[in-house]
Amino acid sequence: MTATDWAACGALWLTGDPDAAPDQSRSGILAHARTVADGFTARTGVPIDVGVELTGRAALLGLSRRGRISAGGATRLIATRDGWCALTLARDVDREAIPALLETATVSEPWTAVTRWAADLSASEVTARARLLGLPVAALGEQTPARPVVRRIGPAGPPRSPSGCLVVDLSSMWAGPLCGRLLMEAGATVVKVESPSRPDGTRRTPRFFDWMNAGKLCYSVDFDAPEALRSLLARADVVLESSRPTALTRRGLGPDLPGRPGRVWARITAHGSGIGANWTGFGDDAAVAGGLVGIAQGGPYFCADAIADPLTGLEAARSVAEALARGGGELIEVSLSAVAAEYAALPTTPALPRGVAIRPASPRITGRGSAPGADRDAVHALASVPAQ
Repeated sequence: MTATDWAACGALWLTGDPDAAPDQSRSGILAHARTVADGFTARTGVPIDVGVELTGRAALLGLSRRGRISAGGATRLIATRDGWCALTLARDVDREAIPALLETATVSEPWTAVTRWAADLSASEVTARARLLGLPVAALGEQTPARPVVRRIGPAGPPRSPSGCLVVDLSSMWAGPLCGRLLMEAGATVVKVESPSRPDGTRRTPRFFDWMNAGKLCYSVDFDAPEALRSLLARADVVLESSRPTALTRRGLGPDLPGRPGRVWARITAHGSGIGANWTGFGDDAAVAGGLVGIAQGGPYFCADAIADPLTGLEAARSVAEALARGGGELIEVSLSAVAAEYAALPTTPALPRGVAIRPASPRITGRGSAPGADRDAVHALASVPAQ
């Protein structure tokens, strides 16, 4: 039933060459993702529709499969001399870096120029130069599978569920906010923290932002003057972050900040805290790093929509629930590309005839997300409650 389920949830609609049969080679993803989701449900009672979590953004934005262009359009698979790379140009700063990448004064059409440049280089050469400029890039299959890394950072508290916890969500985009939303559905109070100068980029797509963040308290703070935020983090039972590992630590906001016993700190990164700690990444290029691409005839193709993001969000939610049940006092490190590599290692599904691609169904959105900083007073009241 895996291929049928892959089609039914809309993932088949999003994977493969748009001018040929859709790609069902990765349909085994669903069964494994359901196992992860079931682990969260078993501890919280919160049911998760995995198919909707994987394809809901595409449904909201009206996306479809585009082969070697990501469904969202910001990432492309590019052939190199010895393999494939994925490059994302989602931000203004990414597009502005292309002349420097190509060592030229101007570039009229970046994708054509990058494709020609990369064709004569190895994948390692392309990624090395792009990473020097802070570009989100990955070589196909460069990451190895790895489970979340868990280490003790403080005293444990009593075992508990997410219900009644205070969760401070410093993350943005998809994986971290999904984890926060699931914890909220399990009864936690979730505070979404944003910088006034750099709010969550998904605010540009309001329906997706609402799906991930409706019901959270929205708090705006200058991370370079973070005294109030330190108080909030000290009060938190769970902290979610998706910055580069040093970004918060150098401001005195990292997991070594004193807090209440049993606090769980979940760090979501693109490529882990080792050699890839300072590499930028998004859901589509991180999936390629893990080798999670469609591999039907003519592949590779992008698999679903930024699939490393929702898969990592599910993994982070399960890991946080498990850590709370152990009493917490732990740092959990979850990498988009390592999670993708775990799924890429699953058996693939052979091509079957007459696979019918069905459009993904839109998720149910329960409300509107608050404006940036709209819940300041409520958050300050939470931060002033002494840690127990």
